[in-house]
Amino acid sequence: MSLPPEKASELKQIIHNHLLKMDIHGKIREVLAETVRDDQGPARRSLSEADFLRALQRRGIIDDMMKDLHFTQEAGTEAETGSPTKPAAHFVDKDITHLKKSAWRQSLFGASPGAGALTWSGESGKMADATSMLSMCDPVHFVLIKTDTSSETMLVSSYFLDWRTVLSSPSSKTCFAVELMGVGSESKVPAGVLTVSLELYPPLPEILSADIISTQQSLERQRTAEKERLFLVYAKQWWREFLEIRPSHQTKLVKIFAQDENGVNRPVCSYVHVLRAGRLLESPRQAARFISLLAHEKAPVVGGGGKQEQWCTLMAFLCRGKGDCEDHATLLCSLLLGFGLDAYVCVGTKAKGVPHAWVLTRGTDGSITFWESLTAHRYLHRPIDPDAPPLAPQPIPSYPYRTVGCVFNHQTFLANCQPSDAVELCVFDFQNQSRWKAMSEEALKSVCAPGSTTSLPPLPPLCSPSLDPAAASNQLELEMRYLVSEHRKDLDLATVWDDHLSYLLSSALSAYELERCTGVSCGNEEFQDAVRRAVPDGHTFKGFPIHFLHRNARRAFATCLRSPFCEEIVCCRGDHVRLAVRVRVFVYPENACAVWIMFACKYRSVL
Repeated sequence: MSLPPEKASELKQIIHNHLLKMDIHGKIREVLAETVRDDQGPARRSLSEADFLRALQRRGIIDDMMKDLHFTQEAGTEAETGSPTKPAAHFVDKDITHLKKSAWRQSLFGASPGAGALTWSGESGKMADATSMLSMCDPVHFVLIKTDTSSETMLVSSYFLDWRTVLSSPSSKTCFAVELMGVGSESKVPAGVLTVSLELYPPLPEILSADIISTQQSLERQRTAEKERLFLVYAKQWWREFLEIRPSHQTKLVKIFAQDENGVNRPVCSYVHVLRAGRLLESPRQAARFISLLAHEKAPVVGGGGKQEQWCTLMAFLCRGKGDCEDHATLLCSLLLGFGLDAYVCVGTKAKGVPHAWVLTRGTDGSITFWESLTAHRYLHRPIDPDAPPLAPQPIPSYPYRTVGCVFNHQTFLANCQPSDAVELCVFDFQNQSRWKAMSEEALKSVCAPGSTTSLPPLPPLCSPSLDPAAASNQLELEMRYLVSEHRKDLDLATVWDDHLSYLLSSALSAYELERCTGVSCGNEEFQDAVRRAVPDGHTFKGFPIHFLHRNARRAFATCLRSPFCEEIVCCRGDHVRLAVRVRVFVYPENACAVWIMFACKYRSVL
């Protein structure tokens, strides 16, 4: 888990004070001057950062700094925050193939895929020794992403690395190869080999034997297998009891296990975590908007038949930037839990019996709200009373859901045992055992709770966006102008741009995005007033806004031209025609983008 902001600031201040005390800047200046002097001569070359770091190591400055630097931690910190105050890492390289690496309780820092240094911190002010580090069983999660020339991403591999072999390596350094397997239907097919270099820094004063590490790993595997076996026995008994309530329960969508991208069966509760977004997301509705910007894509299926079973781990879903409805729903539920809401993932069907997953929140007043994770739409649920008189007014459902078989979050699993699983008739009173059959929370905790050897490692903090929204907007707008001009040139039409009108379209695009985030429409009156002032008497104004989840100009323009309204504007003919286009790129965590484009024209009306 990441350090709280106040602890991170305190840690930075401690390090800063220590460096001042050591006069680190003076020592660095001396080493720099010495290195430059040594580098003079006929074979002179430019100094690199690596050369300078080697010089610092030769002088022993880095070792002295780390030797004298000790951290103290208040004993009550972990108990107060409810989570270990150990750092996490979440990085992505800039190449075509992206490799994100995360570690819980260890920080993984690497300049290139497959290389890194594990930096460790202590408990209660003491440096962790090899034996205590051996008990840290959380793996490092490698996610390999391939990006093609059209910026489409594909999940290539997802691998959980047990890093503890470095504990038996001399100088706390090791290098080895791991075979990465494919995902989904290709989870048994090798995707490639990755060479991993690990270094533990600072090095351990003593190392463990390889036999001790393998024995620990074997014991953990046995313990994990036994927990999974006991949970499976319990789940089978629970399912039998559920079927005894009503034979028709056999057809309900009660999803206890789901396969991840590696084809591993996991309890569905393990896909949900309490996830806080720090300052990257300001509200539950903004979180819903962010998740709706991650593209919807079903897992690929080879051949015919039903849909491929694949629930991505949160790390793999975020790295890939797209996924199925279950991936969206589990992430939204995790973020809503982080915002303090009583949130659950619902598994059921939409129209025509299509399986679907969405999110439900329960208010303290008993109100039930559905959240569609693919669109960020929210629906208030009011059940129909089947016993009401025929002429009594009944609520008309606005949501697209038809049936619900079960609901779950990180610590609760409930199956719908009401006579009908129709959403419009369902009462979401989870304490009523005649309506909802609950699984034992203790049984779920044994395999899903954070830190259990069978659970997924917690997700590192969300990445803040690296895109500059203004630069991205300008670039895409220039490309759009070029495509419009070229298209009109092919039609033997001249293109005259109205920069002032283009600028006025910004407020409309801003209002559209604000409405998607909050559900509140505002700013339209000012936009309409500005347009009226910019369009002279006797002229006609036409505008066409459209929304995308990508920044590929040619793809977007081709889509726009499929609309007769947009084509009418782009291909406008007439007297005194002036064209306008405005692009606004709104950037969210993980570089998810809401791209708004508005085409407009004004021309003199001819009677």
